[in-house]
Order: sequence, then C-alpha cells, then structure tokens
Amino acid sequence: MSGTRPSGLAAASLRSSAYDTHWVAWLLGVVLLTGSHSTVAHPAPFSYLDLKMDDAGLHGSLVVHDFDAAHELGVPDPQSLLEPAVTRAAGARLERLLESRMQISADGQAVTPRWLPAVAIAERQSIRLEFTLAARAPGELRLTAWLFPYDSMHESFINLYERGRLVQQAIIDAQHRTLTFYSHSLPGRWAVVRTFVAAGVHHILIGPDHLLFLLGLLLLGGSPWRLVKIATAFTIGHSITLSLAALDLLRVAPRIIEPAIALSITVVGIDNLLVSGGKSAGQRAAAAARDLRPWLAGGFGLVHGFGFASVLLELGLPAGALGWSLAAFNVGVEIGQLLVIVPLAMFLAGLRRWDGRLADRGVVAGSITVAAAGAIWFVQRTCFPP
Repeated sequence: MSGTRPSGLAAASLRSSAYDTHWVAWLLGVVLLTGSHSTVAHPAPFSYLDLKMDDAGLHGSLVVHDFDAAHELGVPDPQSLLEPAVTRAAGARLERLLESRMQISADGQAVTPRWLPAVAIAERQSIRLEFTLAARAPGELRLTAWLFPYDSMHESFINLYERGRLVQQAIIDAQHRTLTFYSHSLPGRWAVVRTFVAAGVHHILIGPDHLLFLLGLLLLGGSPWRLVKIATAFTIGHSITLSLAALDLLRVAPRIIEPAIALSITVVGIDNLLVSGGKSAGQRAAAAARDLRPWLAGGFGLVHGFGFASVLLELGLPAGALGWSLAAFNVGVEIGQLLVIVPLAMFLAGLRRWDGRLADRGVVAGSITVAAAGAIWFVQRTCFPP
C-alpha cells in the first residue's frame, strides 16, 4: 500500500531509535489535529515515497501533505489544492520543485522522473505524484533527497519494493539524506561486490596506521613463505573481528580500539629493534628462528579488524546482502594489502642483496620511525581523542 510507514526494525538501517521517538511525537500531533485543518498549526510533517522495481522497470509514487505543498507553492489555503482542477494546475509546479530536491541514480547513472498527472487524496489531505524512472530494474539504486527543507523536522518514509515484495524501509530527514539499495538480482550482487571491494582497497591505502603496521611487519624481511605466514595471520585475525563487529555480534568502543591500533604499531617497531639491534649475524639468525611476527600479526589483526569494521558500518551494510558486502570488503582489504606488501617486500629483498649493511641500517631507522609514530598516535588517541 502506498504510504505505508516503516517499522522501527526495518528502518534500523538508517536510525531505528530516532524513528520510534519521532513516530510517537508526531502521532500525538496527528491526534491533536484531527478535528481541524489550520494553516497556522502545522500537521504531522511526513511525506511518503514508494520505489518499485519489477519487470516493467523502476517507478515510484510520492505522497506529500497539502500543507507542505501549499507552503512551497505559495498557496494561502492548503485545502484548495485538493480540488481536482487546482491539483492538476499546481501539479506541474510541484513536480519541478520536488524533482530538484530528489536525485535518483540507477547503476550509477542519474535518472529523471517522468511524471504522471497529480492526484488529490482528500481523505488524507495529501497529493500523490506518480512517476517512472527507468525501463529496467537496476542492480544499485541510490536516492538523495531533502524534500521540504523549510521544515527541519520533516521526514520522508521510504518503502522499497522488488517484484511486489517490500524489501527495505528507511527514513530520510535533515540529518540522513542518502539511501543506497542493492537489488536481490545478479546485477545487484555484482554492484555490492564492486562497491565494497573498492571500499576495502581504498580504506587500506588511505589508512596510515594500517600501512605502517604492515611496514613494521615486513622490515625484517624473510623468506617468501615467512612473509606469506605473516600476511595470512593478519588476514585471519582481522577477518574474525571484522565479521563479528559488522554482524553486531561483538562491539568494542573506538576509544579503546584506536589507541590499541596505535600501540600495536609501537610494539612491532620495538620488536624489530630487539631482534635486529646490535646482534651478530648468528644471533639474528637464531632470533629469526623464533620470529614472533606471525603471532603479532594475528593477535593485533584482531584489533585492526574492529577498525576496519567501523569503516564498513559507516558505509552501511545492505540488509539483503550482508554476506556479500562483508566478503567483498574483506577481499578489497586483502587486495590493498597485496598492493603494499608485494612491492615493498621486493624492494627490501633487493636492498639486502645489494648492500646488507645499508639494509640493516634501514631496518633500524624504519623500526624507530614505526615505533615513534605509533607512540605519538597512542598519546593523541588516548589523551586527545577526536
């Protein structure tokens, strides 16, 4: 049914608790206003947008209150908009206005609504505007809207239907203006994979703390098998906590995780110095045999996984593709790691073959830098949190 309000649970993808609070407040407002319709007292500030995807393509229905429409169009009497002739005359103006405040893209391409004649719904004191958007159902649908900015309390309830089934509900308001939906079709799954793999790669490449941690683990070098063990241990560690946190099975506050990530960097740098500093070749070989880096990578990988999860949750996990999005983000993180690990490991190995003493100095200097940077971040994140 067009204009169905979302349940608190279904709208949790944006802000379920805020929905519950506002729903009670505005329901009380509706009860108080049912006996009259005044241009002085603002009725419940709601609008409703249904978006439907099926074999016929992508189309929608927007229901707005006559009070909001009258305010935006400069009509003194909102009830006059419910007269069929006035509705048709004002519909085109209202369509142009709302179209400028509602951006919709299908598979990354902006789509423009093709409007049908506006229809008055007198019993609801509302106007319904129906439109079509695309000839085929997209895999990824993105909506950015803020329909009535004159009213900071206005909320738009969004219902998304796929082949006649309600699959997602959300609320858009002044603080939350964007909604992304991935269909349950093969193109939708591919869109999820493409989006979250790219997000994983991007996050690892712009995260100086994660990159410095990887650098610290690689500075001492080692055989290809040893480096694979280190990278695999880190992957297993962060994959476990990333999955637990993203699925809301285990959460740790950022005020704990962020300093812990910084501390992990310092520990790796200090461990490098203890292994390499002032030791003979034989002593370094014996230390290498007791290499703790795989254990450090796995243990601290658990900590870094919570950091990855915070980024993933900010992106917003699609309710119908949790597994796909989680796996794709993890793959992206691994690709990002490989983009750093492989060239760096090759460079360090080449430097050792070319000049072993210079490489040893580089390990010491690099380890001091890693440890110092981690210590500075630890102090900042502990004493001066954002």
